[in-house]
Amino acid sequence: MLRMVAHKHNPPFRLLLSLAASMVISMLGLILTRHFAPLSWLRANNDVAGNYLQTVGTIYAVLLAFVVFVVWQQHNDARGAVEAEANELSDLYRTLKALPGTERARECAQAYGRAVVVQEWAAMARRHPSPEAELALEAIWQALQDIEVGAGRQEVLYAEVMGRFNDLSDARSRRLYCTLLRVPRSLWVLLFTNGGLVVGSMWLFGLKSFLAHAIMTVALAVSIAFILFLVADLDNPFWGSWQIGPEAFERVLAEKPPAEARAPAGGASDISH
Repeated sequence: MLRMVAHKHNPPFRLLLSLAASMVISMLGLILTRHFAPLSWLRANNDVAGNYLQTVGTIYAVLLAFVVFVVWQQHNDARGAVEAEANELSDLYRTLKALPGTERARECAQAYGRAVVVQEWAAMARRHPSPEAELALEAIWQALQDIEVGAGRQEVLYAEVMGRFNDLSDARSRRLYCTLLRVPRSLWVLLFTNGGLVVGSMWLFGLKSFLAHAIMTVALAVSIAFILFLVADLDNPFWGSWQIGPEAFERVLAEKPPAEARAPAGGASDISH
């Protein structure tokens, strides 16, 4: 089964670039502050700067913890939506196998799974659905309407099939909705502004050792930059280092129920085709 890798950019490179930028900016600000502000003046304000940093740092820590929790929860919700849809597709296929005359519907279900893996996964990273996957889902619906249903057991199975299809459609809508959830731009502005204030507060201290001062400032800036990169990476669940892959759908497409495992390799009922 084809595995999709949809990296518009290289996430590790972006991480290293973000960390390097935070190091350069924090060091540049510290050097300029030491150059223009007398060390004696900085030392005289150590107590005030310490209280200020404690207040701003606490507020920023609470804000960061809240944002990380939200994006992590959204990421898990997206993973759950993917698993749920893949399970609904598998259940629909198995139920169709119990109903006569559903070969075309089963082929359409296979085509939908392949369209999701091959086309839609790359499109979701850009917050767009795939037209191919939408057409494949509509093809399943058309195929279900064309099934000739007998009385008794077949009526019950057909009702179950229609219910499974509706559940599949709902699960797809939920997955696509998860691609639209993003941290608001105003919140990003707040994160970067407060992060800059926290790092900038380190410049106001008058430590005797410039090396120790530089190490503490850079360490704080790098830590904040890493957390912000993590938030940005988790904010898009279908792109980046923590992206959710199509493995759940690939497992469904690779399934071979016992009855089909004994069928000829070229049989139309083999879901791995």
